[in-house]
Amino acid sequence: MRILVALPRFPYPLDKGDKLRAFNQIKFLSAHNEVYLFCTSSHWVQDGDFKEVGKYCKDIKIVHPNKFITAVNVVRAFFSVRSLQVGYWTTKKTVRKYRKFEKKVKPDVLFCQMIRTVEWVRKSKVPKVLDFQDALSKNIERRMSYARFLWKKVLHYEFKMVRSCEYDAFDIFDAFTIISAPDRDVIPHRRSSEIVVLPNGIDTEYFAPQDSPKNYDIVFCGNMKYPPNVDAVKHLVRDIMPKIWEVLPQTKVLISGTNPKKEVKALENERVIVTGRVEDIRQSYAQSRVFVAPMRLGSGLQNKLLEAMTMRIPCVTSKIASDALGTEAGKHLLVGENTEDFAQKILSLLQNETLCSEIAQNGNEYVVRNFNWEKCNDILESILTNASNKH
Repeated sequence: MRILVALPRFPYPLDKGDKLRAFNQIKFLSAHNEVYLFCTSSHWVQDGDFKEVGKYCKDIKIVHPNKFITAVNVVRAFFSVRSLQVGYWTTKKTVRKYRKFEKKVKPDVLFCQMIRTVEWVRKSKVPKVLDFQDALSKNIERRMSYARFLWKKVLHYEFKMVRSCEYDAFDIFDAFTIISAPDRDVIPHRRSSEIVVLPNGIDTEYFAPQDSPKNYDIVFCGNMKYPPNVDAVKHLVRDIMPKIWEVLPQTKVLISGTNPKKEVKALENERVIVTGRVEDIRQSYAQSRVFVAPMRLGSGLQNKLLEAMTMRIPCVTSKIASDALGTEAGKHLLVGENTEDFAQKILSLLQNETLCSEIAQNGNEYVVRNFNWEKCNDILESILTNASNKH
């Protein structure tokens, strides 16, 4: 089968959840199919990154949209009552280059990631499968709750437009996937039950438990430019940690991940370390006693939790993140309901080594048993095959 994959971002390096998902899907699909990749990128792709993805693709076409044109497109999207981010990713150049590449490839099926790619393929006659990734409209709606003034109005507008795009997708695509059941359930379309839940997998050999000195008590890992992650670490350091420091004043926090924003760097002090990008994120997990992800915003599945649990690090997180994993609170991880509860759950792990080991072991076994790339991508391949055969 000849599969044309359309992505809004080049899927390497693996510093974002959508890139991690796309890369592993491409890698698996290439074993039994011809995979072609079309994507946009706001920066020039490094040779090493291109070669890594190129191992699994017959051909790759990358479009670098002009930044001025993308900005103009966002303004045009507003005045034509369309999604701002779909406008950002849909330039005339991108659509023209996509159609030319599709004509050259002659694919049996298209596999598109996120609604950002919808306008590229809208007029294509080729069978189409859309990976919603997550419920983007719900992600934006949650961010509205913590936004202020003009930004709140912008998010409210974008929420309505993205919700409309999600509805529109059901008239364009033949099949759909999404990362978790909670995300599927908050897309209120009469055909939402058709969306197949395909969680991410985890490389259990790479993220294997390590024996390492525990230099930090609490760790948070992730892309530190992503708004839900920024909100989570600010909430952790400013609201939750003071309650913990009252009891354990020497507790150290490690914030590890690429592209930390100024407001994240501003959190750093003698008890809070902000590393920025690290060569091997496993070291950040291995050197820490407890992983804490007090997520209040966002949607989808938190890969950071999968990684920490696989490395046998006990986790404390929010209900939003826990529900996406399908975990049992109190057994596979601990769930904080509010600031005070988060602090108490973290303290219970820091002060009880037996509980720490029990949660860590249960979490590890749960992830290894339920999050497997091969199993999920087998299902994806069958979805693509069925869509192709229908036509």
